[in-house]
Amino acid sequence: MLICMRTTINLPDALAEAAKAKAAADGRTVTSLIEEGLRAVLNRTDDVPEAQPLPAYGTPNQDFLVDLTDRDAVWTALDADGTK
Repeated sequence: MLICMRTTINLPDALAEAAKAKAAADGRTVTSLIEEGLRAVLNRTDDVPEAQPLPAYGTPNQDFLVDLTDRDAVWTALDADGTK
């Protein structure tokens, strides 16, 4: 037995009209359109990579890193490539 819940949602007028137009163009109900969209959002798995912390003291290759809070060190590193 299928049990459905009736509920009221508040949508901006333009969004409600666009949903009605889309549902009519597809030959379906607004309820089925909203249900499809809600299922898509709930089933979505965003594989957002976890933010990696910036290294603070060097790399495994012993590359020189700059403390970005030290303005003079930043300018020294920028000038070290030979261009000004």
